[in-house]
Amino acid sequence: MTNILITGGSGGLGKRLSKHLLGKGYHVSVLSRTPGGDNTIKTFLWDVNKGTLDEHCIDGVDTIIHLAGAGIADKRWTDERKKEIVESRTKSITLIYNLMKNRANKVTTIISASGIGYYSDRGDELLTESSAATRDFISQCCVEWEAAVDEGEKLGLRILKFRTGVVLDKDAGALPMLALPVKLYVGSPIGSGKQWVPWIHWQDVIDMYLFGIENKGLKGVYNMVAPNPITNAQMVQAVARQLRKPLWAPRVPAFLLKLLLGEMSSLVLGSTKVSARKITDAGFSFKYPEVADALKEIYG
Repeated sequence: MTNILITGGSGGLGKRLSKHLLGKGYHVSVLSRTPGGDNTIKTFLWDVNKGTLDEHCIDGVDTIIHLAGAGIADKRWTDERKKEIVESRTKSITLIYNLMKNRANKVTTIISASGIGYYSDRGDELLTESSAATRDFISQCCVEWEAAVDEGEKLGLRILKFRTGVVLDKDAGALPMLALPVKLYVGSPIGSGKQWVPWIHWQDVIDMYLFGIENKGLKGVYNMVAPNPITNAQMVQAVARQLRKPLWAPRVPAFLLKLLLGEMSSLVLGSTKVSARKITDAGFSFKYPEVADALKEIYG
């Protein structure tokens, strides 16, 4: 039986992933700042800011899934918040590597989240895993995040990184915020509406992590996005069709979002068209390659 430790296991994705892994017969434990409420999952405590963690968290573990990190869009990007976003991702995995250097363990694999923010705003350019990063904050955050994870190569570990797109989930992430105006009859595209949205259904996210666990030859970086990217306008229209709501409101002007969100407005105004070819070439099959089917499943 594979023993898996998940960092950030108390988040929405962490909970979904834990449930699916348990259903597959895996033994799952999590690292969290607070005690867990699920008796089927062992929770080990850590405090990344203080540099402390339960040293027993890696006992018997062979695979670590690194999801920990402060929410990208939870708060306005002050200098302090930017530092927190980066360090919550880099210091956390460094803490684990330092423990591994000083405690006997059986860990062979690190599977880490990363973000499509690595590529930043690139217009209509089709971006692959070999496309370069840019110099803006969110791109450099991903660069530092991945570099911290890659330090595990020095320990002889298999390193696998998933640059995750916009995860479509009814209860978390971007979709509830996008769908709410549509439900209130004031939904409309944002900015030009022509910016590309690299989306993925939450079930395909879970399945891709399982694919990474089970395929021991898979390593390096892969884009975690559906194979059919769409524009912001197309996404809003697809949500409206699924919810059977009309779209009549004018587009949300870009300058207003910049005024309200500051630098963070790049998350919704930026255009990132991302290729899924590398992961499909590796043998992964998407359950929801089309956004209409994804939304139909999500909204029933």
